[in-house]
Amino acid sequence: MDFISTVKGSLLEGFYPSGWDMKKIDECCEKGIAREAFWNKDFMPVSCESINDFDTYMGHEIALQIKKAKDRGEKLAIILPVGPMGMYKWAVYFLKEWNVDCKHVYTFNMDEWAGNDGTTLSSDDPAAFQNAMKEALFNPLGNLTVPESQRNFATKDNLPTYAGKIKALKEEGAKLVLVFGIGRMCHIAFWEPHFAAEFATDDEWKSQTHRLGAKLHPLTIEQNAITSFKSRTSLVPCFANTIGPGLFLQADYIIGGADGALGRGMQWQGMSFLMTLHYGPTRWVTSSYIPTLPGRLFYLNELAGPLNAECN
Repeated sequence: MDFISTVKGSLLEGFYPSGWDMKKIDECCEKGIAREAFWNKDFMPVSCESINDFDTYMGHEIALQIKKAKDRGEKLAIILPVGPMGMYKWAVYFLKEWNVDCKHVYTFNMDEWAGNDGTTLSSDDPAAFQNAMKEALFNPLGNLTVPESQRNFATKDNLPTYAGKIKALKEEGAKLVLVFGIGRMCHIAFWEPHFAAEFATDDEWKSQTHRLGAKLHPLTIEQNAITSFKSRTSLVPCFANTIGPGLFLQADYIIGGADGALGRGMQWQGMSFLMTLHYGPTRWVTSSYIPTLPGRLFYLNELAGPLNAECN
């Protein structure tokens, strides 16, 4: 019995984005890491045996891009996520080991929990991404840290200024680095695939720089309940402020992470990871554009499959 034949009349009817081809998704899940013709020649998936390897490799890559920009005498604009998070302690470690300061770095947090009007949590709320970044990256860097005036968070007032700030930095010769994770619904930041229905063409979709009070998909909410709220769905906001493809597709280099394994053979991210690699660019699968950009996507080996039924 295939999935498509069981959806009609079920609670899942209309649940997934209308542009998703479920047969094609199944085909993606069988392909492993085989290269596709649409991949950027400088895009590379990097396998990791363990979460410790994953955090270290990804943290090293972030620190290395900061160091390379410093060595070139250039400013660096970097879009940062809150999730994955383990890489930040290693970015701090390498920057301190190399004694590289971040005075040339301009950070742009890609998203933040919000109400439907774009109002965000207070910066010191334990769930706020601003607070998470200070605790994981900015404070541990000490005197090497990014100047406060060069840190950008996705608040209602500041998020709409990102595009102009990044444009100005690029005009000064800065490179834009995108650091990201891949959501259960294949989002990048909180740019959800169901937003695709609002646009007539992929080009119109690609021009969108941000959204205030973005309506999150139920699976995004459940993913975050599992990964960030100890299963407590009632604490997870249903809206967020987020950058859009008009910003993340400008990246000169990407550093991605897929670490969604839960142990005992359980995981939540394998399908999303393989859809990212193989579906092919379309606004209906936000992360499908990732392989068209130069850079590295670090992943835990078990996410590459085989993705077979297994009772745990």
